[in-house]
Amino acid sequence: MENRKLKNSELDRKSVEEFKEASKTPIIVILDNIRSLNNIGSVFRTADAFLIQKIYLCGITAQPPHKDIQKTALGATETVAWEYAEDVLKLVEKLKKDKIKVFSIEQAEGAVMLNNFQPPGGETCAVVFGNEVKGVQQKVVSASDGIIEIPQLGSKHSLNIAVSTGVVLWDLFVKISSNKK
Repeated sequence: MENRKLKNSELDRKSVEEFKEASKTPIIVILDNIRSLNNIGSVFRTADAFLIQKIYLCGITAQPPHKDIQKTALGATETVAWEYAEDVLKLVEKLKKDKIKVFSIEQAEGAVMLNNFQPPGGETCAVVFGNEVKGVQQKVVSASDGIIEIPQLGSKHSLNIAVSTGVVLWDLFVKISSNKK
């Protein structure tokens, strides 16, 4: 059996307007002090793929428009809602006051493995991703409602920030989508 690859024109993708009007997956992504502009762009592209509600760019995380973000985002900065927040801890506290559960993606005591984590049903949750070297700041981990760890079995025990975001968003998207049925 031959499986013909689909052309872009056959993929039934949303226009920018359709994306903005579409019902969103109740997930907020928080990027704290991400240095790589290519990683930032990749996160935007992944957020677009799963109709993520919003991205917060914090600290030194660069903001669109920037050619290196655009190179990997491929236009997703035009579809995914985003906002800059200088202080990630203040943002976390604000979101928690707004009844949004905040989870740090980190290797820490008391972490729940991603495969065992169940997102809060019917509620928006936020996931915090830290920078490429030091991860999520301890003060943010401590302020979070919980910590989620991506199970890893190899020798490196770390993933690229864009890869981590893809893994976590896919997992949460599947769990949230199956809960709606």
